[in-house]
Amino acid sequence: MNLQRYFPFLQWLPGYSRNELRGDLSAGVTVGVMLIPQGMAYSMLAGLPPIFGLYASTIPLVLYALFGTSRQLAVGPVAMVALLIATGVGQLAEVGSAEFIGLAILLSLMVGVMQFALGVFRLGFLVNFLSHPVISGFTSAAALIIGLSQLKHLLGIDIPRSNYIHEILINAAQNVDSIHLPTLALGLGGIVVILFIKRLKKGIPGPLVAVILSILAVYFLGLHEGGMKIVQEVPSGLPSLSFPSLEIESLRGLLPIAITISLVGFMESIAVAKAIQAKHKNYEVDNNQELIGLGLANIGGALFSAFPTTGGFSRTAVNDQAGAKTGLASIISAALIILTLLFLTPLFYYLPKAVLASVIMVAVFGLIDLKEAKHLWKTDKRDFAMLLVTFLATLSLGIEQGIGVGVILSLAMVVYRSTYPHVAVLGKLPGTTQWRNVTRFTEVIQRPEILVVRFDAQLFFANTNIFRDKLAQFEAEKGEALQLVVLDFAAVNGLDSSAVHVLHDLHTEYQQRGVVLYLSAVKGPIRDIMYRSGLMEEIGRKNFFLGNEQAVDYWDQHEIMDRKEVHPGVQTNLNGEAVNEEVTL
Repeated sequence: MNLQRYFPFLQWLPGYSRNELRGDLSAGVTVGVMLIPQGMAYSMLAGLPPIFGLYASTIPLVLYALFGTSRQLAVGPVAMVALLIATGVGQLAEVGSAEFIGLAILLSLMVGVMQFALGVFRLGFLVNFLSHPVISGFTSAAALIIGLSQLKHLLGIDIPRSNYIHEILINAAQNVDSIHLPTLALGLGGIVVILFIKRLKKGIPGPLVAVILSILAVYFLGLHEGGMKIVQEVPSGLPSLSFPSLEIESLRGLLPIAITISLVGFMESIAVAKAIQAKHKNYEVDNNQELIGLGLANIGGALFSAFPTTGGFSRTAVNDQAGAKTGLASIISAALIILTLLFLTPLFYYLPKAVLASVIMVAVFGLIDLKEAKHLWKTDKRDFAMLLVTFLATLSLGIEQGIGVGVILSLAMVVYRSTYPHVAVLGKLPGTTQWRNVTRFTEVIQRPEILVVRFDAQLFFANTNIFRDKLAQFEAEKGEALQLVVLDFAAVNGLDSSAVHVLHDLHTEYQQRGVVLYLSAVKGPIRDIMYRSGLMEEIGRKNFFLGNEQAVDYWDQHEIMDRKEVHPGVQTNLNGEAVNEEVTL
């Protein structure tokens, strides 16, 4: 039994070095400092008191560090999941209420159990059905919704919570006369400070600097006395161990959002984990173990009052840049948050909500992927359409519905591409033994009596009709001269019973028409299927070849002599042209 597979920390802990400690300590402190304002901001975005963001930045980090395979991934509260929490739980309870808090913690347990189960049963491949254009469109739209949802804190006005961007903008416009100018000035100042420090030096935690400066401004200028909203009392101490209440009605109501967060959270996490791992060749990221690590992080977090967490883009990048070598960096970050909970929470009393809003806005607007949209517009209009539809659906229908549309689009595209695969007629490149697509290589040589066709997909029930229709089209173009059909199966990786029946019918039809059927480059597993089904014996073992060149050579050397007679007194040459000579057989 390989314990390192199930306990990934055993891969780096036994040989831990002083050099790794130096990098982990630097990264752990940097990310921990960054987590303090971000955790509080994302908790507020989720509809929870800021303290719960700090709770979600402790136990989940430690558990992922022990059971996750990425050594740089920074797990914790993220904007996307926070918005999904506010959306899903907000339909069941009043935002910020005790019931809302209890459901958010229960949601963490449900997400953890789902992710853990997906990992145990090795179902991590399921996220592959969400294409990159769909993820990009959904993320960009959600970033806009998240950012604009903070307008009420940035402007200091009351705007009803909404997941629809047009409602947010309309309500903001209707209350424009009520904008609290000091709040707006401080919020914009926070954005400027964060962006300036980010450009000046990435290693400096801009959000924390903005938080500190804003607390000082509120305290010394007395801005809270003029109507500026502040965090006020932040409880001290660690959360107690408690198990969420399991009520059937609550579980049923949270199930859709739990599924959504499980998949979206994992996708966000695995995407950044693999992007960072590409720069580090001393370990591998395992999809299923990542699910187990994230699942245990959320299960453990739920026992200590944490809402759902996952790996974050910005913190992971900072963690890597700051020198993180192993999961100990995350444990150090969690230790810093624990110290903050024990001793530093009174310092956040005067923290203005406008600056927490600025932290969120700067973080999420960076997720709007204009480059990807431009790239797809130039290279793949179909994928661009998927991105655009998902983007518009998320903006107009809401977060949950938007990701639902994205899932349907992704699955529809999988079905479409497997049902309508690429099929090519091949010709021989002059002076070579290579056969290429006639539409891409105009110089290829085609013989009128031979049709070589390559099918670029597995052949199964969903595309057998397309396969047959394409062949009929190509045969019609050849006309009466056609004597040999070579099916290039180099790209065929699967064959089901429906495909076997189609090939059987095709062979029978060709025999009746006097056309010979050859198969080339058939892979071993496909030959096994043909052998077991009797198709190989039916077509004839001698009609199977390693490549198209061998098939045509065999035709020229052995079969063509049996094809000379077109009708009494007429025979064909090697190009299929009729020659007026007496036939001698």
